[in-house]
Parts: sequence; C-alpha cells; structure tokens
Amino acid sequence: MPLLVLPVAVNNRTVAPFRFAVAVLGAGASVRMGRPKLVLPWGSTTILGHLLEQWRRLGAAQIAVVCAPGETAVAEELDRLAFATAHRIINPTPAAGMFSSVQCAARWDGWDAGITHWLLTLGDQPHVRESTLYSVLNHAGQHSANIFQPGFHGRPRHPVVFPDSIWRSLAQSSVANLKEFLQVSAGQVKLVEVDDAGLDLDIDRPEDYERARVLNNQ
Repeated sequence: MPLLVLPVAVNNRTVAPFRFAVAVLGAGASVRMGRPKLVLPWGSTTILGHLLEQWRRLGAAQIAVVCAPGETAVAEELDRLAFATAHRIINPTPAAGMFSSVQCAARWDGWDAGITHWLLTLGDQPHVRESTLYSVLNHAGQHSANIFQPGFHGRPRHPVVFPDSIWRSLAQSSVANLKEFLQVSAGQVKLVEVDDAGLDLDIDRPEDYERARVLNNQ
C-alpha cells in the first residue's frame, strides 16, 4: 500500500512522514438497524468495501478489521472483498461494547513494525468527507505526540488518531469506555475543526442510512 506523504516542511522545520494503521470497528450487532450495517450498499460496493478503499487511497500502511467471532455477514463480506484473514481481529466478547473492540485492536500483535500512529474508525460513517480525514491525518503528522480528532461545532467526533505511546496504553487501560479514556488524556487531545455535517451522523437506524446517502450525494 502507498504511504501517506505529509508536508516535509512546516514553519521552516522538518516534519517526518509517518506510517499510520487503521483499525475498523466492525464487531457491533447493528441491533437498531435490523441488519448488519457494514454490508449495506454504498456506491458500487458496500459500506465496508468503501471504507477499505478509502483508507487505502489515504495511504494507510496497514488496515485491520475488528470482527465478531463466527461466520457473520461481516466475515462473509470480507471474504468477498478478498480481505486477508490475517488482518481480521476477532473480539471474543463483542457484547461487552465498543471499548472491548478498541482494546482488542490495541492488544493485537499483528500490527506491522514501524507503525507510528493508529487510527480508530467507526464502521458506520462512510459519508464523512475524505478531505476531513486527510486534514486530521495531516495535523497528526505535524504534531506527533498528540491525539487528534475532527471537531464539528466544537464537539469531538470520530475517527481518532493515536500516537504509538498512547495507543499502547489503551490495551491495559481500566477505564469504562473510549470517551472516558479521552477525557483522562484531555491534555493530549487536539481537535481539528472542520465544516463537515457528516461527522454528526452515525448510521444506527434505517432513516440514518437514508440521510447518509443524501449527504454523500451532495
């Protein structure tokens, strides 16, 4: 995969390129949707297919998908997309909530050597603009010690980019959820304010899916 090449000079100082990996959180049960939302149609593919294509375009050095165990619809779609089983992280307890998947990703020993940053992305925001994602990555590359999130009207949103040292601490954290982890780390969290209404929409219900499709076509 190509690497994201960030600006090499900012305010007359050198900025080293970074290698980022992406963890796609895909172990949810999609209860409110009534069917697995990651396999819903999106453009010429599915939401999951779109996410994988998008992060490859943005230069991810490695992509892994956190999945529920068993022969699920997500697993079948990953098979259809020829996504390697070696890059699937199985969360044995997905009912424990999203943070259990986050910690599974942080504990996974399959990440490539040389990764400097990890990006956690939800599986239900394919409508977020690619320019928004690039902006967050660009800021993370220029200020490599901080956690970065996009902000919309001052509210922190997903995805979240972690530098290596903070990512590793996620694995053993005793907090209840990702929001609490970010609150504890507030001094290191930076928002990249963007005008992207898609940040405020998660695809949880059928009406959300229709709204996201409208946003995507604007």
